[in-house]
Amino acid sequence: MRESLPAPLAAGHRWARGRPWLRRFTLANRLLLAMAFVPTGLVKLTGNRFTLLPVDNPVGFFFEAMYRTGPYWRFIGLVQVAAAVLLLVPRTATLGAMLFLPIGLSIVLITWGVGFGGTVFVALGMLLSVTYLLCWDGDRIWAAGARLVGAYESPGPLSGMHRLEASGWILGALAGLGLVMTTRGYVPTHVRGELLLTGVGAGALVVAGWIAVAWRGR
Repeated sequence: MRESLPAPLAAGHRWARGRPWLRRFTLANRLLLAMAFVPTGLVKLTGNRFTLLPVDNPVGFFFEAMYRTGPYWRFIGLVQVAAAVLLLVPRTATLGAMLFLPIGLSIVLITWGVGFGGTVFVALGMLLSVTYLLCWDGDRIWAAGARLVGAYESPGPLSGMHRLEASGWILGALAGLGLVMTTRGYVPTHVRGELLLTGVGAGALVVAGWIAVAWRGR
């Protein structure tokens, strides 16, 4: 049986978990983080440079130094891709969020210290997103230990949705990931139009699912 959060937190956590719009917001956070880190992680994992900035630029110098570490550069990519995959699987989503926490904090400190300009605000947004996901899974973290990866029953992010809406989320995630992958050459750029149309279709499926549920409840 799942251990309960402390009384002052349990009520608020139950309230949040019971809000359909917050479940969707949580799903969107997981998908966006995964989309952000799969292509950038693959760049490192496959041993490629992250930027073409010259070494006389502080940012270019930093990435060139990281790139020349070799195995460590690939290891960073592996961890980023692994965290993204874990975050997308309901039973390991908590572990993925926990793995993303040091990644997100490191990126904030790096972008702030090296001088990435406005990128630090993007990094802060990702760190806030990870923090939110950890709060969302606060009951799992409280239960801790071996059960952290979801050994107990937990509703999936698509549970309770109409099939049309669930299909829209899945299709939209695939289209979004494909679009982001085009920026790094892992998907041909000439299919961007088709991917955008797929994303629009996915949004239409989500809306159709809402309409179907509302019509059925009349």
